[in-house]
Amino acid sequence: VQLQASGGGLVQAGGSLRLSCAASGRSFSLYAMGWFRQAPGKEREFVSSISRSGGSTTYADGVKGRFTISRDNAKNTVYLQMNSLKPEDTAVYYCAANPFISSSSPQYAYWGQGTQVTVSS
Repeated sequence: VQLQASGGGLVQAGGSLRLSCAASGRSFSLYAMGWFRQAPGKEREFVSSISRSGGSTTYADGVKGRFTISRDNAKNTVYLQMNSLKPEDTAVYYCAANPFISSSSPQYAYWGQGTQVTVSS
């Protein structure tokens, strides 16, 4: 499966962005999807994941209540709605696909190219 992330940009603290990740190739609904991020000089970290049906979601503690993951299997797309953004949310955001919902990046076999999110103070 090929993944293409988009929707990043520059936003002021307190603002919102919605990231999208479009999938092509093998059946999108066979994969759980995850969002990860990597800030300069830091390791890649888990942000959120969603099950194949969309019925189960998980979030990192630092984004709970601010970010919402969703998916539209008819459009082969997963979304990450990010509200109340903080400067510490600045990072390259990656989407990834895995047969099962997981917060562990090594378990994800397929990755998108990343989209930059910059939050100014």
